[in-house]
Amino acid sequence: MAITRLILALIVLVSTSIPLSAQWLNYPTPGIPRTPDGKPNLSAPAPRTPDGKPDFSGIWATRSNARFFQDLSAGGLDIPMLPWAKQLYEERKVNLQKGHPSERCLGHGVADFDTHQTPRRIIQSPGVIGILFESYHQYRQILMDGRPLPEVGQPAFFGYSVGRWEGDTLVVETTGVNDKGWLDMNGHPQTEKTHFIERLRRPNFGHMDVELTIDDPSAYSRPWTVKLAGWQFLPDTDLIEAICENERDFSHMIGK
Repeated sequence: MAITRLILALIVLVSTSIPLSAQWLNYPTPGIPRTPDGKPNLSAPAPRTPDGKPDFSGIWATRSNARFFQDLSAGGLDIPMLPWAKQLYEERKVNLQKGHPSERCLGHGVADFDTHQTPRRIIQSPGVIGILFESYHQYRQILMDGRPLPEVGQPAFFGYSVGRWEGDTLVVETTGVNDKGWLDMNGHPQTEKTHFIERLRRPNFGHMDVELTIDDPSAYSRPWTVKLAGWQFLPDTDLIEAICENERDFSHMIGK
């Protein structure tokens, strides 16, 4: 049953991304380096903004399989869960991930969107970096104007994010998330105390390295870090609309 559910989930992911190749098919992305035969040169140096910072602009997608989307411990990491968090995690696995917010069209959060296979567009300016997700038509904003993390009165699925540059690495800190989101499909929990630290680095034109740290003393005995598969630049394409509507999945979900 678990295998069947995973296969169905992957079919949904693939079905939402297949039409992407048909969007503006004959309109190449302007300004990207190309090889002599006209193909995008993803090994070229990473671009920079006029102020010398790495430019992350463009459309990106996870460049490997869905193992980290399914489980952040897939690379062998021993996640230091407190007893209550481990119990909840095991219950979610036994129930075949029934109850995930995506069943009710609520989408994903910081951690599982970092590993989600559908595309996202980064729009970068000096004061704010926006991430537009094709899946669920959601977005994040990372404020780059030097402000501190806020005192949170209203927790949210994406929380509140501020960023800074450490050399060529973008460091993003996020707090103020709610406890409704899951860190991955298997169900590692997040709470209102979860503090995300993402480190993004673009070593060349076509690749983005992504590292995620979770600091949540209410659910985990210590902070833990996972190096994700990273993202790949998608040239010569664009996002398509993907609205979660007319939901008919929940009544067919298996598990308790």
